[in-house]
Order: sequence, then structure tokens, then C-alpha cells
Amino acid sequence: MNHTFTCSDETVVETRAGRLRGFLSDGIYKFYGVKYADARRFQSPAEVQPWDGVKEAYGYGFVSPMLTQDTPGAGEMRCPHRYWPQDENCQYLNVWTQSTDPEKKNPVMVWLHGGGYSAGSSIEQAAYDGTNLAKYGGVVVVTLNHRLNILGYLDLSPYGEKYRNSANAGSEDIVAALRWVRDNIAGFGGDPDNVTLFGQSGGGEKIRMLMQCPDAYGLFHKGIIQSGVVEGEKKGSSPKISTGNYIEPRDSRPIVEALLSELGFDTADELEDVPYARLAEAYNKVSPALKAAGEYIGGGPMVNDFYLGDALEMGFTEFGKSVPIMIGSVLNEFGGFRPTSNAEIARDARAVIAGKYGEKSADEMIALFHRAFPGKSLRDLADMDDIFRYPSMKFIERRTETKMAPTYSYMLTFDFDINGECGPWHCSDIPFVFHNAATTPFCNIPGGELLEERMFSAWVSFAKYGRPGHAALPEWPQCAAGDEACMIFDRDCEVRHNHDHELIALYRNCENAEAAGNPAETVKIEH
Repeated sequence: MNHTFTCSDETVVETRAGRLRGFLSDGIYKFYGVKYADARRFQSPAEVQPWDGVKEAYGYGFVSPMLTQDTPGAGEMRCPHRYWPQDENCQYLNVWTQSTDPEKKNPVMVWLHGGGYSAGSSIEQAAYDGTNLAKYGGVVVVTLNHRLNILGYLDLSPYGEKYRNSANAGSEDIVAALRWVRDNIAGFGGDPDNVTLFGQSGGGEKIRMLMQCPDAYGLFHKGIIQSGVVEGEKKGSSPKISTGNYIEPRDSRPIVEALLSELGFDTADELEDVPYARLAEAYNKVSPALKAAGEYIGGGPMVNDFYLGDALEMGFTEFGKSVPIMIGSVLNEFGGFRPTSNAEIARDARAVIAGKYGEKSADEMIALFHRAFPGKSLRDLADMDDIFRYPSMKFIERRTETKMAPTYSYMLTFDFDINGECGPWHCSDIPFVFHNAATTPFCNIPGGELLEERMFSAWVSFAKYGRPGHAALPEWPQCAAGDEACMIFDRDCEVRHNHDHELIALYRNCENAEAAGNPAETVKIEH
């Protein structure tokens, strides 16, 4: 293969703040580590100051510090990672594009990374690289970092006006990045009037958050939510659906006073300058007891005039109703990370299912599963997801009731060859969407290349036209009230209508519902 590289005046782009030089590699212009905002700790971001000359955009910017420094270890094969220097001065983004001609007006796809509101980065996963998505999709790809955990989501508003929205500072960073896209992306060949947000897990949650955020209105035009509606409430008869990590207005003074006491400080202002490692250590020490007592400890967006609250509980905003949405999940989500091997389940799948769902429900669960997912093994039922699927169904149901912008549903059910057959797990869809299957070991199996072409093309089609589709896919209708038309991505793709609704209803009401538990309570969702 012949590789080409250019780094010269040809790769310089003018932005509102000044000129940036990236590089051209194999036909794709790449700009890494572009500063989109600056901010003092706990305060709202501000536009970067203009500069003279040309700034280099050759290397990724800092990523947000994490409260813990755990690494995934054995999870690398299932979810290959990249690690990068951390600093709270982390308002950086990256751009991949075929052209820097402002007249091109190519669709823009902005990726919001996973990790909830506490972890992750724009380059954390190897599959986040935007080269192939830009190269084969003809879109401009943007990925971004923003403040996380206590840096981005800790309310200090009782301690001064400058901290008025510190509970949502990380989300304010995302809005600042979207403003940068609006103001500058034309210089990278992009169309600021055709911006699609796409994100997985916490990234999908952030899209839903931005749909309820007045400052973000008009900064994006479509959204793709991948495994991004999370059940936060125990199963049972309660009609409330607590989705994600949003927080209703709470008194934040107990956690702040506990931090001040632990650090030996007198004023909240002193928290601005303490080294992050010391601040994180103090937070990790004092927060568990406060959490156990039901006190506020931060960690997610707080409802206020910046963020109006989750649509499933507060109702969709008019802007939220107007945004075309594609939403889905994968069949097994966290099943792939269980310690139990596929072989153990295969030996007596029914016993595993009866133990999880209850003896009285087991046979009916099996019958409904085979009807919903013909050809799938009982191993997939034993590992079936209900962290994301049920709240995603409710999101679709309530979106279609508005009868405004279209909503498209999908599920990934493709089996992989890991320790015997293994259903799709949380994050396993990402390499296919980014057209990065060739660089991700587990994707390189029979059927993987065709799945990549179908998923990648559907995502790009939605970004370009607001309709997902591909010549190799059947017609994909939008969902309607009472009719979830769900595209099943597998070796053979097809649209099924309300295919698993009875199955999920039984799961939620089976005799062992509480024992089966809500995995969201025990699994740390960071990807």
C-alpha cells in the first residue's frame, strides 16, 4: 500500500481564534488536540483567546482526570483501549476530514465518548479513531474531551455566583465544543447546519441530556443513541424510570463541607487550587458515607435552568421532540463480561435461566425468547440485557407519542467467536460503526465485514439524510405509536415489530425479578 503524508501550508485551517496546522495522511486531514475552550476549576468555560501565527494540531490534548486509576486488564481484547496524559485543562477536540474547502459542506458527526459522567475520553478506545469514518463515509468526524466526575459535576453554587452551574460544568464544556463546531467547522469542509451527535453508553446519555439543555438547542440536528438509556431503578411495580445519572436539585453543602474538613480548608475557594489528586483522594474518602446516608455527592447533571431534566420523567422539550433520533442497544450488553463461561451455560442453560428468572417463569421465558430471537441460543437468554433495552423501549414509546421527528430503532444480536459463541457485549458495536473492524481483533470473523458495511452505512446515511439505510438492508421504517419497527443487525438483517416486548415484560415481572436484580446497580458502567 502506498502511504502519503503532507504537513505544510496546505494543511493550515483558519479558525475564529487563529490558524491551525494539522496533517494530511492517506487522503484524510487530521487535526488533533484543538483547544475549544478554557475554564477555571468548577467554573463555566470561556472561548479560547486568539493567537498569532500558526498553532500545531499534531497530538491529542489532555484527557480529563479520573477519580480512580484502574485499568481494564483482561478486558482489552473485548474493548481495546488507549491511554493518554490527564489534566483538568482538557477542553480539546479532534477533527478528521476529506477536505478543508468551506464549499464542501459535508455532514458532521460529533462523537461523545462513553464512561458515564465519570470516566472515558475522546480517544480512550482504539475504535474511536475517525480516519475510516471520514474516508469511506464522506463526513467530518469530531471527537471531544470534557471535564468529568468532581471536576465536571459537583455543585458548589451555594458558595458563590461563579460556581452557579458547577453541577453541570462538564456538560457546559460539551456545549462549548458544539459552539466551536458551529463557528469553525466550515473551514474543515463541514456543514454547521447538518451536525449529528452519536455516542455510546455515557455518550448516548449525554445526547439525551443535550436534548433537554436550552443552551444546546440548534447546535445539533440529529442524534444516534447507542446503549445510552440506562435503567437506574430496581425492577418491580414502580412506574418511575430513573434513567442515567441525572440529579434533582439537592443540598450540596454536606459533601462540600466534608471535603473542606478533610482537607483542612476554611473556604470553598480553596478547592479551586488544591492538586486534583489530593482533591480526589479526599472525595473518595468522604463520599461513601454521605452516599449511604442519601446525601448528594455529585457525579451527574443536576436539574436547573441549564438542564431541564430527563425527558422520560420531565417530558420532552420542543427542541427534543424536533430532533430525529436513532436509538438501540445490543442483545447481551454486560453478559460478555461475566466470569461464567459460555460452556458452563451451554451445559444446562435451562437451569441457569430458571435460577435467574424463577422456575415458574423459565419455560415461558424460553418460548418468548425463541419467538423474539429465532435461531439464538439459550445462552443469549441467560445473558440477556435489561439495563438498556427496557428504558430504550420506553424512550421510543414516548418519542412516538409526540408525533414529531422520526425515531428509528435497532438491536445488534450478532454472535462472536470468543470461548465458543458469545453474544454482543457493551461496546462491541463501536468498531463496526467507525469502520474500524479491521483494527479490532474480535470483529475479524466470518460475517464481520458485511456487518460493518451495513452498520457503518446506516449510521452515515442517517447523518447525511436523517434516514438510516443501506442497499444490503431491508426497508427500515421509523417507529410509530404502538409499533416499534426494530432493525435487527445480524448475519441476516431484518426489521421486526415489537419483537421482544412480551419477553421484556415477563422479565420485569418474573418471580425472581428482584433476585435477578438490576445489573446497573452492581456493574460499573464506564464504557
